[in-house]
Amino acid sequence: MTEDQNLSVSGTLHHVEIWVPDLPRAIADWGWLLEDLGYTLHQSWEHGRSWKLGPTYLVFEQSPALTATRHDRCAPGLNHLAFHIETAERVDLLTAKAQENGWTLLFTDRHPHAGGTHQHSAYLESRDRFEIELVSTDTA
Repeated sequence: MTEDQNLSVSGTLHHVEIWVPDLPRAIADWGWLLEDLGYTLHQSWEHGRSWKLGPTYLVFEQSPALTATRHDRCAPGLNHLAFHIETAERVDLLTAKAQENGWTLLFTDRHPHAGGTHQHSAYLESRDRFEIELVSTDTA
């Protein structure tokens, strides 16, 4: 049995595939972040890349079958991906790095408690309008 099979729990996510309008831009936006979070490059092909952490991986593909050129997080479908972050300080560090890498901080009037006072989080939007949440329940 492989290490990934040992970590797999029935019902947990195997992978998430996100279709992007511009693969090089997606690699620039997401690659540094995922690697900073501990993901490693898993697969690479002409129209896509994937990064893996444990048994789960995230796929970014510029599919020839795309029917639109922009993601709309307010339309039916994916709104955002939320990542556990170990401390509030690390949320702040990653937020600053994200902004340096072209991400825009959302809900600035409620930052860093837009998700509630029980957590320290940042909501960020990529250049292609994909949203992430970096969240720590360590509110110290």
